Amino acid sequence: MKRYKESDVKTLVRRLREEYDGVVRSQREAAEEVMAENRTLRAKIVQLEGERENVTSALLNAEKAGEAIKRESAKEAENGNKELLLLAEQCRLLLARISQKYSDEAEVKDFSAFCTALFDKVGMCEEEEASGFNIDDVLAPKKPLDLGKLCKDLGLMDGE
Repeated sequence: MKRYKESDVKTLVRRLREEYDGVVRSQREAAEEVMAENRTLRAKIVQLEGERENVTSALLNAEKAGEAIKRESAKEAENGNKELLLLAEQCRLLLARISQKYSDEAEVKDFSAFCTALFDKVGMCEEEEASGFNIDDVLAPKKPLDLGKLCKDLGLMDGE
């Protein structure tokens, strides 16, 4: 069996300790780098979660605004249709009056063609009344106007 000299053993131990210290030092440095990277990534996650909340909030607000715009557009379209129906009704009444007085005039024929196109657009026949009431009776009533009855007749109010 071979015996080792004390100096050889000490040299070997010193070399192993230096190698071990070097490996431990490099592992500590790597661990510190990983921990620093983890801190940076956690901060980034917190920042991104905050941004995600902002984006989610903005999307919800945009969706609410879009719904409000759709409702407003629908109301405007409905009001426009009502105005168009009123115009068609007034044109129908005016055409009836001027046709009785000036049936042979060229302007009456032009106005009649315009009214026909308007009636087609709103889905009215020339002979039928669009709303079921005479606008002249509302604008210049011959007797006291009963708004409650008028609203009930138009279906705007219950019969209570």
